[in-house]
Amino acid sequence: MNIHPKPAQTVAASLAMYDRHQTRDAHDRFWAAIRDGLRDKGHAAPEDLTRGEQAFWPAWTAPGLLLSQTCGYPYRARLHGQVSLVGTPDYGLPDCPPGFYRSVFVARRDDPRASPADFSGARFAFNEPMSQSGWAAPQSFAAARGLQFPPTLCTGAHWLSAMAVVEGRADLAALDAMSWSMMVRWDGFAQDLKVVGFTDLTPGLPLITGQAELVDTLFAVISAAIAGLSNRDRDLLSLRGLIKIDQAAYLAVPTPPSPDKCEAALRLT
Repeated sequence: MNIHPKPAQTVAASLAMYDRHQTRDAHDRFWAAIRDGLRDKGHAAPEDLTRGEQAFWPAWTAPGLLLSQTCGYPYRARLHGQVSLVGTPDYGLPDCPPGFYRSVFVARRDDPRASPADFSGARFAFNEPMSQSGWAAPQSFAAARGLQFPPTLCTGAHWLSAMAVVEGRADLAALDAMSWSMMVRWDGFAQDLKVVGFTDLTPGLPLITGQAELVDTLFAVISAAIAGLSNRDRDLLSLRGLIKIDQAAYLAVPTPPSPDKCEAALRLT
């Protein structure tokens, strides 16, 4: 008989990147499978996932972090060396290798412009300065092609960037492909937007831990939890598997100037 240890007070676990009310229960069941798999192996795991603002930077930097999901930009900029990569979920995104993703450029459906190049110099909405999909990928895309996407509006979330475009407060936004697929599935405002292009591929949002000695155990337990998902939960979470991507692939992704530096440069032109 397995004796489940009580979770340590310093242990944190969060899976907030794609957590919304339509997926909340499925995420809870997914976490329960991970939690119980870890406890069966004698490792402490919290009963429930951390949610809200505490699920992001506070979790990523928490002492004894057990498991969380971060973005590639925060990983290479601040978290590398403090946390270990566990694996990268494969969401089965169209035209993306397993574990990789890209940003989707969206504009208002009635906007006559048809490609990212047509939007050079237009009003650009982004979710936050340290977002790979919302800021870094589109800015690197633009720089490689001689385009400019001025940082017009910082919204705080991908769906808010999408809404800013719908409402005419911005002309263009770049959305994580997984976030966009969920908007298309569940948010009515998505019908007022159109896809005008895609950024280059980069490694997807990795799962991380602050307990390096548990990387192999976590990978095995999470892989088993994904394999054990019901068909409904697999569909809701779009989870196909867990992929090993070397940290060098994350660290090699270009980092563009931050929005404040871009704004300063714009003021000088």
